[in-house]
Amino acid sequence: MPELPEVETVVRGLRGPLIGRRILSMWHDWEASIQSPSPAEFKARIANQTVKKIGRRGKYILIALDHDVLVIHLKMSGRLYVAHAESEHEADRWVHVRFELENGEQLRFSDLRKFGRVYLTDDVARLLEHLGPEPLSDDFTLAHFRAGMQRRTRAVKALLLAQEFVAGIGNIYADEALFRAGIHPATGVDRLGDRETARLHQTVRDALAAGIKHEGASVNWYRKPDGQKGESQDYFFVYGRTGLPCRRCGTAINKIRVAQRGTHFCPVCQPARA
Repeated sequence: MPELPEVETVVRGLRGPLIGRRILSMWHDWEASIQSPSPAEFKARIANQTVKKIGRRGKYILIALDHDVLVIHLKMSGRLYVAHAESEHEADRWVHVRFELENGEQLRFSDLRKFGRVYLTDDVARLLEHLGPEPLSDDFTLAHFRAGMQRRTRAVKALLLAQEFVAGIGNIYADEALFRAGIHPATGVDRLGDRETARLHQTVRDALAAGIKHEGASVNWYRKPDGQKGESQDYFFVYGRTGLPCRRCGTAINKIRVAQRGTHFCPVCQPARA
């Protein structure tokens, strides 16, 4: 699933071709993709609204219009790109939602697995009120991070994946942040000391910033809006490197399951607790 760096890269890639464009209509062929309102109301409301700005909240893409916000979650395999109405794209076979633009182009939402979700709302704060703070914002303070860990006993990786705790982190960048912090992913949150907590708070930000710098990780379906791959996977310390030597100590990277997710770590740089 695309995580914060991938979604941020998509947002940046859509601003040029979309901002200032008027949406004429919406087409869909998979009703489950349209979460709210109903498809009929969605089509009526979005027609003739102009794209004002494009941002992100956690893993959600926010396209602000004249009166509403078009909210898109890519989920497992979603891809967003702008193309001329007459052009063909290799991902077109999985397009299930499409927006016609006044300049003859289309915003296409391709989604092979059909888990992606699209919303149109005039109250985005209420729609996304379940999300925790943005990890790259000033709201993501060490004090908040520590307070959220109090009275928790589950594995630290499981907590990092909880979107109500902090928004935007998924399997990839949780593994990368924990490696950078030298913390075994199965360590109970209650076992972390103050220094480890402070270190992890910083490495969460570092791992995400690195992901944005390299424009996301194309390890599965993720592609940038221009169709190119991101390069973050070329710089990972542990994710997807099972059996390969640790970039720091040379020990083979291990893979286990934590929080029902495949989890990568270095047994030397991230020793397990007794």
